[in-house]
Formats: sequence, structure tokens, C-alpha cells
Amino acid sequence: MWILAIVVVVVLGIFFWLKGAYNGLVARSQGVAGQWANVENQYQRRADLIPNLVNTVKGYAAHEKSTLEGVVEARAKATQMQVDFSNLNEQTLAKYAQAQGELSSALNRLMAISEAYPDLKANQNFRDLQTQLEGTENRIATERRRFNETVQSYNVYVQQFPRNLIAGMFGFTPKSFFAAEAGADKAPEVQF
Repeated sequence: MWILAIVVVVVLGIFFWLKGAYNGLVARSQGVAGQWANVENQYQRRADLIPNLVNTVKGYAAHEKSTLEGVVEARAKATQMQVDFSNLNEQTLAKYAQAQGELSSALNRLMAISEAYPDLKANQNFRDLQTQLEGTENRIATERRRFNETVQSYNVYVQQFPRNLIAGMFGFTPKSFFAAEAGADKAPEVQF
């Protein structure tokens, strides 16, 4: 009788521990997915603002057509790049970061044009859009930082013993961090 009670208690203890560990893995995995969605949301916000900015600049800088076309083309590439969360790895994140980096570079060239057109800088629509883009860039940086923090927490949780055994049984693997693109440590060069 005592042996049966002890076996039942041990089995229930193991069951509840496994249940808690599995549910913790699921919750953290969903946290990473949710934070990735926040990163994509901010990139989409930036992509949505760009057509308005380009149209405002077009009115003032018609002869800077190649720069404007570059921004439109970079936006198209950046919005076409979709990341499948279930396949979130370093190569996928690097491609995504490269597409977004090309868009950032094109936007920097576009902003440099504004220096050559004092009337454009004084235009309220341009200033409002520029402020929104600057705010969006800050939001992107914040969401990428939060994503990396969430990935770090998840990876630690998945790799700690004995949860790593359960994670392996149920297919929970470490996720990749969002890394800066190559050359991001150097200041962009603005030329006219």
C-alpha cells in the first residue's frame, strides 16, 4: 500500500514537472515569435511611410529621379522578403537584415537630398514624415533589441539541464539572434 502511494506520488511529480517544462518551452517559443512579429511590424511601418516621403520629395527634387527610384526599389525588395518563423536561422535573418539595410541606405541618400533643397526641409509634410521615419528607426532598433533579449531568454531556458532533454524530445531548438549586417559598425558616407 505504501509502495503504491509512493509510486503514484513519484509518477504525478514527474508528470507535473514534465508538463511545466513543456508549457514553459511553448510559452517562451511563442514569446520569441511574438517579438519577431513586433520587429516585422516596425519594418512594415517604415515601408508604409516611404511612398509618402518619396512623393513629397518628388515635388521638390524631380531631377533626383535615380535616388527616388532607388528608394522605391529598395522598399519593394524589403517588403517582398518574408521570414518564416519556423525557419528562423542565421542565414534567413542575414538576408532579411541585408534587404532592410539596403532600404536604410537608400533612405539615407534620400535624406541627404533634402540638404540640397532648403524649401524641401521647410515643407511641413516633409518634416513630419522625416520625424516619423526617425521615430520608426528608433522603434526598429528597440524591437530588435527586445527580440534578441527574448531569444536569449528562450535559448537559456531550452539549453538548461534537464529541460534540454525535454526540449530535444519535443523539437525545441535554440533560435538565432538578429545580428547587424556586415559593415554596420562604420558610419555611412554621404556624397553629393
